[in-house]
Amino acid sequence: MSAELHAMGSATQPLPPEVDVAIVGAGIMGLALAYHLARLARDLKIAVIERGYLVSGASGRNGGGLRMQWGDAGNVRLMMESIDECKGLAQELGINLWFRQGGYLFLARSEAGEQRLVRNAELHAEVGAPTRLLAPAEAQAIVPQLDVSDVRLASFNPEDGVVFPWPFVWGYATQAVRHGARLRTHTAVTRVEPVGDRYRLQLSTGESLLAARVVNATGAWSHGLNAQLGIHLPNQPHRHEILSSEPLKPFLDPLVVDLGSGLYFSQSTRGELVTGITLPDADDGSDTSLSLHSSLRFLGHISRTLVQLMPIVASMKVLRQWVGPYDVSPDGDAIVGPSPGHPRFVQVCGFTGHGFMMAPAVGRLLARWLADGTQHPMLTRWDPGRFASGQAHRREDMIIG
Repeated sequence: MSAELHAMGSATQPLPPEVDVAIVGAGIMGLALAYHLARLARDLKIAVIERGYLVSGASGRNGGGLRMQWGDAGNVRLMMESIDECKGLAQELGINLWFRQGGYLFLARSEAGEQRLVRNAELHAEVGAPTRLLAPAEAQAIVPQLDVSDVRLASFNPEDGVVFPWPFVWGYATQAVRHGARLRTHTAVTRVEPVGDRYRLQLSTGESLLAARVVNATGAWSHGLNAQLGIHLPNQPHRHEILSSEPLKPFLDPLVVDLGSGLYFSQSTRGELVTGITLPDADDGSDTSLSLHSSLRFLGHISRTLVQLMPIVASMKVLRQWVGPYDVSPDGDAIVGPSPGHPRFVQVCGFTGHGFMMAPAVGRLLARWLADGTQHPMLTRWDPGRFASGQAHRREDMIIG
């Protein structure tokens, strides 16, 4: 096996019998944390355990958007940090992330949507985010192919952007291993149980691993481990679909979001149009399954909505369609920190489909907390105990997709 392959994990990577931190889940959040923690605390033994291959879960199934256009000041500041970190991340991780800052263009077609964009722009000005409001004609000047006949208002932030998700994950994995973390792939954690002040992880290979602290970074699959310890949190999986087209001649710089329908689309550096949409609930209610099978219902719905907004794509050919789960928190905030009743079992879940874009900043601030106890304000806010204490309330409504 080459050194580079080994640096991205292995099904045969030896694990020590005992570690200081075991991170379950090698998605973007678990790997960003492993990388930063391995750099900060070189004396810690860190193991990352992934049941499949890298990018087999939600981190490899998203659209790669990064935006600071949120409706809450805490999220805006966090994403300003995350995007700023991404500017030098390709060099830091030693891999081309295909990061480009073409901006996010939000379109409002209703009075409520218009009011939301106005409110957000005022908030962004207060915290220093360069978001500006646009008349429909100004939005069309940025993307001439749009039909803006019923658009009331738009907002644009030129510093928002897009990355290709897979290199993002691979880069963090490679550097986490190079800084001393052990990365085991194709190995499931089948059981977790407390043993004194530590946890024993039983692995699908028959091995066991003792850990002083465990981080549950399995996202939409987090209930499996939590239930074994009697931890009950209100996050739920919600399947979301996405597709990419044949390569088209480059014409689209920003990622475009239609607030009313939840439609979003961008163009990759290779020319594909990458697009997803919020599906209306099926007859049996919101789909909380973890099925990763694509549907004809999605294809029909997004085709109609996309062509209405951008008629030029009516004859566009679809090359690939896939599903990835959102891990939805009921108040829209992530669930990060010590678990109720199990303070050494740490949650990193509930990012409601936007953990990928937050991972550069969150991995760093969470690593700092694990290394020396430094508590970032967002970690205080994201405390998993807030639901039982009645402190949870919604601050954020810019949940897209």
